[in-house]
Amino acid sequence: MRLVHKYILPIIISLSGLILVVNCSSSPRYTTGSGNRLKPIKKVNSTAKSKKTLKGISSYYGEDFHGKLTANGEVYDMYGLTAAHKTLPLNTIVRVTNMENEKSLILRINDRGPYVKGRMLDCSYGAALKLGFIGNGTTKVKVEVIELGDDKYMKHKE
Repeated sequence: MRLVHKYILPIIISLSGLILVVNCSSSPRYTTGSGNRLKPIKKVNSTAKSKKTLKGISSYYGEDFHGKLTANGEVYDMYGLTAAHKTLPLNTIVRVTNMENEKSLILRINDRGPYVKGRMLDCSYGAALKLGFIGNGTTKVKVEVIELGDDKYMKHKE
């Protein structure tokens, strides 16, 4: 009986530790998905003179909100080209420029936020990917309003 305890107990402890380590390991937070999901919002004059220019820090949001409703009532697509802003009217079209690498993109404001002090804009994962700041998580941006939105909420049938 003593021989059984001598070998079985260390095996059980080792297996328990292995299971704990495997279950606690991290998995990738985001997937790249198919590249064809990043589509332009609509035809806009991308060289149009902006009506208002803002500068600040942008972050991005993705997987935790993917498939949930945005402030304007549409389903959030983390691979889409959208953004959240606290005060710009919903459905406003903006040109966002990453001031650290000069990459620029046309986005539509479809959500409210960010709710972190010091941040002005929350881009979708797809927008952050194209703007080149996924690795950093945040970046300095210039936001130029191209077309003010209608601030309308999209209603869904129950």
